[in-house]
Amino acid sequence: MAHLSHKTLVYLPEMRPEHEAEEGQPRKSLGSFSSWPHRLENVFPVYAMGTSNPAVLDSSLHTSDCLDPIWDAVREEAKLEAEKEPILSSFFYATILSHDCLEQALAFALANRLQNPTLLATQLMDIFSNVMKHDKGIQQSIRLDIQAFKDRDPACLSYCSALLYMKGYQSLQVYRVAHALWGQGRKVLASALQSRVSEVFGVDIHPAAKIGDGILVDHGTGVVIGETVVVGNRVSLMQGVTFGGTGKETGDRHPKISEGVLIGAHATILGNITIGECVMIAAGSLVLQEVPPHSIVAGVPAKVIGRVHEHYPSLTMQQGKQ
Repeated sequence: MAHLSHKTLVYLPEMRPEHEAEEGQPRKSLGSFSSWPHRLENVFPVYAMGTSNPAVLDSSLHTSDCLDPIWDAVREEAKLEAEKEPILSSFFYATILSHDCLEQALAFALANRLQNPTLLATQLMDIFSNVMKHDKGIQQSIRLDIQAFKDRDPACLSYCSALLYMKGYQSLQVYRVAHALWGQGRKVLASALQSRVSEVFGVDIHPAAKIGDGILVDHGTGVVIGETVVVGNRVSLMQGVTFGGTGKETGDRHPKISEGVLIGAHATILGNITIGECVMIAAGSLVLQEVPPHSIVAGVPAKVIGRVHEHYPSLTMQQGKQ
């Protein structure tokens, strides 16, 4: 798979809402979408195309001259959709256009999806907003995840649709907030969010699991990710995937999924085993043993049936092709 040179990449800046500019510094407005010289599909080619030098991305996170092209795109899309469907103009204003940044819009969307009579939307929005506002790692992750959906899922027609409608994306972002809360020792609240996501979206991700950036959870229904699971960057998984244990053992008991892995629908991976980089796991497979990098596995139990010739199968999404 071809790679863009680092000179042509436009990397993710450190994001912050307009009202949180450095003290003594003038506020910078979020420039218009049309002012960007590149198509939005190419704004974050780190996850669209892959990179062999993650340090370049890390060093660029502190570039204050960059704006937020993802948020610009979401707002522009919302305006266009409101013009096409005037009956939804109030909906797009409430969910997107009335907010100052992506974090606020996402918090609003998640809170309204997960609310119930005893867990109010206002309470949930405060929880989501406070965590995302103070966690730069989550600010980066929500953007790289939404880029993953836009690039890899042909059903995702816009950034806006991923933010508002796709439960795979939404459940993943609630996990990210719950994971931060878990790390703060607020395990009861984190578990409550996990339970609510399972009820509403049919996705069960333990808050203690460790999941990287640029993740695609396509459809999401039936996905189960256990407590000691580790998932690397740029992984794509389909509906019904399970990362589980093999019994009642305690401690580190769940799979470790390396970078660039593509996992087909209803595949099951059990036990404290490592799935190597850029592996392709066929739909319906039962994986009980470690898988070497760049392998294709299939079957019950799964066996190696070939080699992956693409650098990142999770990015091309070409399932079943060797």
